[in-house]
Amino acid sequence: MSGHSKWATIKHAKAKTDAQRGKVFTKIIREITSAAKIGGGDPGGNPRLRLAIDKAKAANMPGDNIKRAVEKGTGGGGTVLEELTYEGYGPGGVAIMIEVMTDNRNRAAGEIRNLLEKGGGNLGSAGSVAYIFKRKGSIVFEKTGVNEDQLTMAAIDAGAEDISSEESTIEVVTTPEDFEKIRDALKTKGFNPSSAEVTMVPSTTVKLTGEPAQKALKLVANLEDHDDVQAVHANFDISDEEIERISKL
Repeated sequence: MSGHSKWATIKHAKAKTDAQRGKVFTKIIREITSAAKIGGGDPGGNPRLRLAIDKAKAANMPGDNIKRAVEKGTGGGGTVLEELTYEGYGPGGVAIMIEVMTDNRNRAAGEIRNLLEKGGGNLGSAGSVAYIFKRKGSIVFEKTGVNEDQLTMAAIDAGAEDISSEESTIEVVTTPEDFEKIRDALKTKGFNPSSAEVTMVPSTTVKLTGEPAQKALKLVANLEDHDDVQAVHANFDISDEEIERISKL
């Protein structure tokens, strides 16, 4: 959707900045530990762990941190973290899904509800917006210095499910199962993405401009800053120019 790939690129750049103060590292370590606890410590046989480690490397996390997180997950004991998904709405009726990893369900629910209400939204019931989203692989490329036709053909040859061209980015969408294969195939051909992740992609979008767009982006950013929040997905449709304008405010 328009604005989705641009927002993914902005989040990717923000993650590198945030990593300097440890917030992103903490979230990724939680993901690695949980993935290792559930599926084992061998990345070769644990796709979720493999993706979490890829995310850690993209954020320039030291190898020792990654190793300790895996060992913590496979060693047992420690704080038990519960994985939850909250659904709600933001400004302009935007649908929002919030993935949480917490040691206190009641606290997390209250704080997420508070953030949504302060941001002009509200917490919804289970299933209220989940039907709008499907888990997909998202591989985003900046158009600068990229031959769009060659990238498109390479993505098609690799088995991409969809390719969308925006004003400044190209997004290759895959099934979760084919994500790594297609990402690696494109890298082998010299196409290096600005961001690559398995995420929730909406089937319908809500177009926002002006104040509602600004409020929606602020709400998503505030949710992402919460210590228990691992990921936030929203179905806003905001133009590149609007996102650029808002990001400079």
